[in-house]
Amino acid sequence: MSETANGCAGTTAAPAPTTVVTGSTGRLGGRVARRLAERGVPLKLLVRSPKRAPRLAAAVAVRGDYADRNAVREALAGTRTVFMVSASESADRLETHKAFVDAAAEAGVRHLVYLSFYGAAPDATFTLARDHFHTEQHIRASGLAYTFLRDNLYAEFVPDLVGEDGVIRGPAGQGRAAFVGQDDIADAAAAVLARPDDHAGITYDLTGPESLTLDEAAVVLSEQLGRTVTYRQETVEEAYASRASYDAPAWQLDAWVSTYTAIASGELDGVSDAVPHLTGHPATPLADIVRAAGH
Repeated sequence: MSETANGCAGTTAAPAPTTVVTGSTGRLGGRVARRLAERGVPLKLLVRSPKRAPRLAAAVAVRGDYADRNAVREALAGTRTVFMVSASESADRLETHKAFVDAAAEAGVRHLVYLSFYGAAPDATFTLARDHFHTEQHIRASGLAYTFLRDNLYAEFVPDLVGEDGVIRGPAGQGRAAFVGQDDIADAAAAVLARPDDHAGITYDLTGPESLTLDEAAVVLSEQLGRTVTYRQETVEEAYASRASYDAPAWQLDAWVSTYTAIASGELDGVSDAVPHLTGHPATPLADIVRAAGH
């Protein structure tokens, strides 16, 4: 045929996207989408509200909610690789994840790259890491090729731990966490998505370049923020009591407090070489991330 569907002779249709990015209206998914667009990868951006999707070259926004199996199946039809950002925290997040994975398998997707969490396990101290483990297991059972990116706590989140009085409070003891920057995570994810077959069946732990106690993190924050930040150890009971005023549901309180107890248990300690291995550049220290954010 000498004419394309739009009736213009001699033109070449843009390649149909075979890669889908979820969560592109958020901080992590948006970063990944932009990096892939810069590489010239044609994309579908699966979003609940297409109007909010970033405007990127060779990217088309399609409507779909994780829990809407039919919409997801239709949106993912004809695509090969999907970057799956975890759904918003909720009491039924695991069931939402399972519905999405099932829809992806039914749509004929070949490879799922899932943003999981460091130390994901059925008995992980951090309660939400258990959901990530069970999501991984469901993906394994689906028959899809997979790559799991298990990120440590976001470095960008560390300044938010500081109260108005300059104190970080929590039952973290002298445990350590290898806080990782979101740009490093996005660089690693984009590298995997650009050549997914090279990473099939692999789990990568994504960490920063150093593992810090909250006392050490407070020193970094003090230096970068220009004000004194300290860490004050709480008991678990004190941690629940000090957060009770937020009137959050029990599962949310458990998640907040277990972020600290997971640090105390040593489950977030350890530095991986995955970021430099995947990206070709060193992982970014906490100090650089805080300084760049301009808090």
